[in-house]
Amino acid sequence: MQHLRTTVARLRPITVSQTTKSLSQTAPRVAEAVPLAPQPFRRLSASVGSEPFLNGTSSNYVEEMYYAWLENPKNVHKSWDVFFRNANAGAPPGAAYQSPPPLGGKCQIPARAQSLVGVQPSVQKLVEDHLAVQSLIRAYQVRGHHLSQLDPLGIMAANLEPTPPDITVASPDKLEFSHYRDRLYNLTAGGLYGLRESDLDKVFRLPTTTFIGGNQSALPLREIIHRLEMAYCQHIGVEFMFINDVQQCQWIRQRFERPGVMHLGLEEKKTLLARMIRSTRFEEFLQRKWSSEKRFGLEGCESLIPALKTIIDKSSESGVENVIMGMPHRGRLNVLANVIRKELEQIFCQFDSKLEAADEGSGDVKYHLGMYHQRINRATEKNITLSLMANPSHLEAVDPVVQGKTKAEQFYCGDTEGKRVMSILIHGDAAFAGQGIVYETFHLSDLPSYTTHGTIHVVVNNQIGFTTDPRMARSSPYPTDVARVVNAPIFHVNADDPEAVMYVCNVAAEWRNTFHKDVVVDLVCYRRNGHNEMDEPMFTQPLMYKQIKKQKGVLEKYAEKVIAEGVVTREAYEEEVVTYDKICEEAHSRSKDEKLLHIKHWLDSPWPGFFDLDGQPKSLSCSSTGISEEELNCIGNIASSIPVKDFTIHGGLSRILRGRADMVSQRVCDWALGEYMAFGSLLKEGTHVRLSGQDVERGTFSHRHHVLHDQNVDKRTCIPMNHLSPDQAPYTVCNSSLSEYGVLGFELGYAMTSPNALVLWEAQFGDFHNTAQCIIDQFICPGQAKWVRQNGIVLLLPHGMEGMGPEHSSGRPERFLQMCNDDPDVYPNLPVEDFAIRQLFDCNWIVVNCSTPANFFHVLRRQILQPFRKPLIIFTPKSLLRHPEAKSSFDDMLPGTEFMRIIPESGPAYASPDKVKRVIFCTGKVYYELARERKNRSMEESVSIFRVEQLSPFPFDIVRHEAERCPNADLVWCQEEHKNQGYYDYVKPRIRTAVDRLRPVWYAGRDPAAAPATGNKQNHLLELQRFLDTAFNLEAFPGIQ
Repeated sequence: MQHLRTTVARLRPITVSQTTKSLSQTAPRVAEAVPLAPQPFRRLSASVGSEPFLNGTSSNYVEEMYYAWLENPKNVHKSWDVFFRNANAGAPPGAAYQSPPPLGGKCQIPARAQSLVGVQPSVQKLVEDHLAVQSLIRAYQVRGHHLSQLDPLGIMAANLEPTPPDITVASPDKLEFSHYRDRLYNLTAGGLYGLRESDLDKVFRLPTTTFIGGNQSALPLREIIHRLEMAYCQHIGVEFMFINDVQQCQWIRQRFERPGVMHLGLEEKKTLLARMIRSTRFEEFLQRKWSSEKRFGLEGCESLIPALKTIIDKSSESGVENVIMGMPHRGRLNVLANVIRKELEQIFCQFDSKLEAADEGSGDVKYHLGMYHQRINRATEKNITLSLMANPSHLEAVDPVVQGKTKAEQFYCGDTEGKRVMSILIHGDAAFAGQGIVYETFHLSDLPSYTTHGTIHVVVNNQIGFTTDPRMARSSPYPTDVARVVNAPIFHVNADDPEAVMYVCNVAAEWRNTFHKDVVVDLVCYRRNGHNEMDEPMFTQPLMYKQIKKQKGVLEKYAEKVIAEGVVTREAYEEEVVTYDKICEEAHSRSKDEKLLHIKHWLDSPWPGFFDLDGQPKSLSCSSTGISEEELNCIGNIASSIPVKDFTIHGGLSRILRGRADMVSQRVCDWALGEYMAFGSLLKEGTHVRLSGQDVERGTFSHRHHVLHDQNVDKRTCIPMNHLSPDQAPYTVCNSSLSEYGVLGFELGYAMTSPNALVLWEAQFGDFHNTAQCIIDQFICPGQAKWVRQNGIVLLLPHGMEGMGPEHSSGRPERFLQMCNDDPDVYPNLPVEDFAIRQLFDCNWIVVNCSTPANFFHVLRRQILQPFRKPLIIFTPKSLLRHPEAKSSFDDMLPGTEFMRIIPESGPAYASPDKVKRVIFCTGKVYYELARERKNRSMEESVSIFRVEQLSPFPFDIVRHEAERCPNADLVWCQEEHKNQGYYDYVKPRIRTAVDRLRPVWYAGRDPAAAPATGNKQNHLLELQRFLDTAFNLEAFPGIQ
């Protein structure tokens, strides 16, 4: 009963005069829990004498009667019914009580009681009104962004609906109820939930889920609506109510609902104006000087520059020391000039087409280049490092690369919480909605081995994609809806309101620093020119661009605003403009003195100390990749044991570990143990190793088992590789999400950060790399040529024709070989003693297909020991993982041994080269099938088999030497892949070049086909036998010509 009376008392309407004292009460703080029910309290306004029947034990009786009445009023006498109804209407017990009617007489309710009973409908109305107010507040929080004035052009709302009318009023006293009623009809699915115009001046207590009251706990309805409009329906639209964390929602409400919270100080406005001047005048300067050049200018979204600088300032204030950024081409030069602070003369040099390139390689267009710069942040007087990643035209492809580099920077500086290193990604609206890599990157954001502890995403929402309208470019209301999948708050803001932009960016930076989660800032703007400065947008968007031509520039509008406010004088503003124009002119004059175009000045990931001062390797030699037998035994013992106590592993894994121990005792290793030896030795030498990909911890083929799982304790794991020695480097092995594009891009960025780490990505099957083709084609293959940026990433691609069907057979080696930069028709003119290392230095990447664990061991170690970095593509085996002949002796891994580019013939054919009638060159697994077939046919003396382990750069020198040793033999390339796939088209012209085109190169293998392999096991075996017959039929080819 007390609960009901308390509720009624709290909901009773309060007149404006009665709220004088209550308005001083503070609103609940965020940390306070919202009470599930009103807390009971005793009203002491009635004297004890007026409640004589509630004293003593009779209160128990009254309580029983009350609960019976709640079930059904007819359960109690009429007098009790009247009493409880009056009490619920707010009457004190003394007044609520009425004498019972006379016995046998008709029950008549006195007039006073009737008046009290008549209060009940009004109480119900009060409850409904308060619930309506709470629903109204929630409606604004959930859907207020749909009514925000976000489009600077006023054409449509950011959610593709017609722009709602702007009915913002300076004072709630002027609020037109009819306008709001119509305006809110869709927002609240029925207007104001039954509230009427007569309720506008009623005062309602505010729920704990809003902060619009500030220090006031109750407000008139008129003021409530006005404050909600100011918080949620002006130039900022806030999407956050989908977040399932109550504390985070309350945090956002505080930042946007408190009255006056968006007010900027005098100095903040001056700084904002200065940044707007630089952003705008930079673009205008470029337009004046190079009006016919593509530069993908920022016109229409000049507020991006102060937005980014605000984020960086706020983050620096919170302790961030390193910011890695990725962005598309639009506005890139402006960001380089005014955010990264690239020297203006170096930017202007890029417009001079006559300058000669000072660096080798193709270079890239100016709006794709990156930059790395350390400077003092003037807002905080702290050091900050800024990196803008180079990227191709493939929009959003750089996103995971930025995240990988950010993760690596955090790893190397011990930043486990993301407090010192962070990333900012700038997107276009069409690409953010349309490119799947955005979704893949978002889903890495909270994974343990991939999280960067929050990224700030800034969307430059031009409301157009090249020539495509938003209605044709996405199915979602906003281009940012993809961010909802990771509970990232989304702040839409009208980019023509620089102060709103600055406030939102401050909140975004504060969110990231507080919660270490992703956040999105949607800058709703426009594109003043076409897709580029030469493009005519009126062909496809005539009405939009008619409006844009009428649109006053954001700098002009903001300058008028701050001048009118007295923040600056017009003279001071014009002087600031003249000053920056002079800076640009002077830089332009200096740029004319430049004679060479230096691509290395635009390097986004320098490696201090790794190269000499000219950016060249300190030497061109590679030490032996072998290690001592003591090291081999030490690593082998760890690989075959459990280095922690009381750890129960699976019985099948126990057998695997025993098998490893047996191999170590016999001084041999299989493929998995050879990999263990390579990783372990590098770790002991201080080189960090990171292996990532789908199911890499165990291995797709259950061969690796680098992470052991306790069979009795959930989530208890052990990584033996991290127990090699106390001073070893850390080993990271992590199963990735089911993504190739995103994860490979991430690992590429990780490998880019430091040359002193072995970073590997393994595809579940080799052909799965094709969903990451963009990263391979645009970053890995041409990265050094375009951006003078070396990278030592390793791709492990399981490959081999095993009769498993078209999809899990081929790693598509032909694609990688086609993109190699060596000339097939020219024998390299290199010194004999440095032939191999110089070939590696000149190539764009290395492609190998190892056939022994020892060679796999050596090529992995060579990747770190060589004095430069190149991407390494390894086609790894499947059936060879457990093949009894695919094992290596420790002797092949000791000091003095090294990677063998070709493994030559070592049998009888080697001893008598004059008797050899056929030399078969091959690579990978097919060697074991050829060797078995040769043995079965007893052709060990007449047929010599050479394994080409390194396909690119091609070992011209060894091929020439071995071919000359067998002058009477015909030359055959044998492969298990189809003729139009695999290696044949790559190796044939190179073998011909190696032998001075004096001898033909014949083919033994499968016929051309569209699919990589047959899906029928019987056909697979028939094809295999057919090309083996060809390879060993000495009459199959016409002979030497």
